[in-house]
Amino acid sequence: MFKKLAESIRQRPIIGWAIFAVVMVAVFILGLLAASITERRAEIATLYNNKKVEISGINPNNEEWGLNYPREYDTWKKTKEMDFRSKHLGNMPEDILENRPEMVLLWAGYAFSREYTAPRGHMHTIDDMTHTLRTGTPDHDHKDMQPATCWTCKSPDVPRMMHEVGIENFYKASWSEFGKEIVNPLGCADCHDPQTMNLIITRPALIEAFQRQGKDITQSTPQEMRTLVCAQCHVEYFFKGDGKYLTFPWDGGMTVETMEAYYDNAEYTDWVHGLSKAPMLKAQHPDYEIFLLGPHAQRGLACADCHMPYMAEGGIKYSNHQIMSPLKNISSTCQTCHRDTEENLRNYVYQYQDKALEIRDRIEVELSKAHVMAKTAWDHGVDEAKMKEALKLIRQAQWRWDFAVASHGASFHAPVETQRILAHSLDRTMQAQLELQKVLFSLGVTDVKMPDISTKALAQALSVWI
Repeated sequence: MFKKLAESIRQRPIIGWAIFAVVMVAVFILGLLAASITERRAEIATLYNNKKVEISGINPNNEEWGLNYPREYDTWKKTKEMDFRSKHLGNMPEDILENRPEMVLLWAGYAFSREYTAPRGHMHTIDDMTHTLRTGTPDHDHKDMQPATCWTCKSPDVPRMMHEVGIENFYKASWSEFGKEIVNPLGCADCHDPQTMNLIITRPALIEAFQRQGKDITQSTPQEMRTLVCAQCHVEYFFKGDGKYLTFPWDGGMTVETMEAYYDNAEYTDWVHGLSKAPMLKAQHPDYEIFLLGPHAQRGLACADCHMPYMAEGGIKYSNHQIMSPLKNISSTCQTCHRDTEENLRNYVYQYQDKALEIRDRIEVELSKAHVMAKTAWDHGVDEAKMKEALKLIRQAQWRWDFAVASHGASFHAPVETQRILAHSLDRTMQAQLELQKVLFSLGVTDVKMPDISTKALAQALSVWI
């Protein structure tokens, strides 16, 4: 082979010069690559070795972390922005109860009937917590509406306070007791070890939930941690016992049915409905549980893959900490995997959402009717025993509706599961109406008048019910 090449070069010298040029170009490119790698490694080393402040312990001050990690900090600050609107919600303020007044009736007697707004970015966690009507303004004449447990997912000051006063003591305190202490919005210390910057779990409820399932969360892979740090907060939970101990109801599983069974076995009720007197459950935001049942999780993706896409600056690759809808920047989220146009990818999401909303709209109308029918039966002196089955069905129907509705992005994260849950909610709603019709017929009631709840103000004006 080499003899033939040498002979070819002797006969045609230009071949030799061509080979020489190719080799020189290859050497030059390899040199640039080596220099780039060396430069990037040097930049990364400089980043870690030349920290401006030493962060240790539980430091809730996001600004101090930002001195060492300015890129991540600058993107985190953008969670304060409220400039994005998709077909359904975004990161702008929106009064959900004004747009869906039936929800006031569905939550009659519960704090959510006072106020329920669209979620905003992480920089708003403290403001949203302190200004919502669901917490109120306690003083010497008015007691706290909520326990300190409500602070758990709102600030890096929470793990600091848990360390100082103890986990149980933190939960059982009143909400206002730590109001002066919990001042930093959700940020760096909630998810990162200050020494290594590794992802860590800072909320005990998630660790405890894994332990009760016989799992060791410390054995999670780095990719799993990119979801589990989100699962510290974006889950279904309840406040257990008089101590209001934050607990995830996963002991029997993480589906809507297994968590319902957990609550039923514990004879747990969030509140008794102001109209129907049904023992109700309030879903929080079971994002993690629903996400696990969807196609992205089943293919190994983490929350951060879509909500915190990678960015590059010089020799540094880092995650965008402006955590929000991937639809804000489809080119760096969806299109990293899907070879399709932005318009098509956006419309796929809208199709999932539209179909789920068709069922949701029907449920909210029919479930409201069921609550009013039950109130009518009580007003006519019905015996409690006759209402048992109907109230059970109302509880089951609203739990499923709330489970799907309260989850952020459920119709996209797991479209098939979300449609299943909503379909079962509508089925139980209609079963409840049938049971109530039997009860009302036995009482001689043939007509049930629905109140005018076409606006939030009209729904809330029914103060006798709420």
